[in-house]
Amino acid sequence: MRVLITGGAGFIGSHLCDRFLAEGHNVVAMDNLITGNTRNIAHLAGNSQFQFIHHDITNYIYIKGDIDAVVHFASPASPIDYLKLPIQTLKVGALGTHNALGLALAKKAKFLSASTSEIYGDPLEHPQKESYPGNVDPIGPRGVYDEAKRYAEALVMAYHRVHGVDTHIVRIFNTYGPRMRLADGRVVPNFIAQALRGEPLTVYGDGMQTRSFQYVSDLVEGVYRLLHSDYNDPVNIGNPYEMSILEFAQVVNEITENKGGIIYKDERIQGDPQTRQPDISRAKSVLNWEPKVKLREGLTKTIAYFREVL
Repeated sequence: MRVLITGGAGFIGSHLCDRFLAEGHNVVAMDNLITGNTRNIAHLAGNSQFQFIHHDITNYIYIKGDIDAVVHFASPASPIDYLKLPIQTLKVGALGTHNALGLALAKKAKFLSASTSEIYGDPLEHPQKESYPGNVDPIGPRGVYDEAKRYAEALVMAYHRVHGVDTHIVRIFNTYGPRMRLADGRVVPNFIAQALRGEPLTVYGDGMQTRSFQYVSDLVEGVYRLLHSDYNDPVNIGNPYEMSILEFAQVVNEITENKGGIIYKDERIQGDPQTRQPDISRAKSVLNWEPKVKLREGLTKTIAYFREVL
């Protein structure tokens, strides 16, 4: 196949480029570099099967030649980014998704859209199934990301129902690994950076809020299988192993041998969900997928990457 990956210079997008190339496909990566970085794809320079296009997909997308699949991963994805770039986040979710779908329709291509566990908001159902409609504050500070992704899902399904585009939606739960930005603002790079500097890890509230962490290679496997499936409804891809933020901080300190300990800050970040755990029954039955990489194994690889960055 010839595959367009929007957001292809980002953390996850660059790993997707690697996977599709490894499977023998031709890859066109497109990114405006607002949060992505060409160093994530620098190792692909000179690969005859790879092309990079610097472009903002909120503007019309033109690609010469055939495209067999559009894998849409363009969007700011961390709170620090979408709180700083709220309008750009909304535009890429709406206009960017519209343009990417228009290209898929014109090229008669498969389409896969990256959605997020954030569409569930601060969930009242636990764990979260794909049938759960969510508990989202549309005008809260995090609403720009949540609602951009919810709108994108609605648009994807409209193109599927009205135009017959072969669409797929992946709802991504907390993912970590090499190529995350050090100043990403999310808990994994925050904790690792503090630990490698010998600083205490900052835990907000009592640390009892929970997350479920999956290593990036597991996500990439799920995305690859979903694109090649005939399933069109949303699919959760995440690790169902749930742990508290406090437990996670203790694991990071242990692996890095950080003696800085933990400090607590009373305030809870506005809109920050108290729990997050995927129900992956659908992924198991439809894709025969479940995560393989254990937390300590994935963290060890990620910490090694951040040691080099620091």
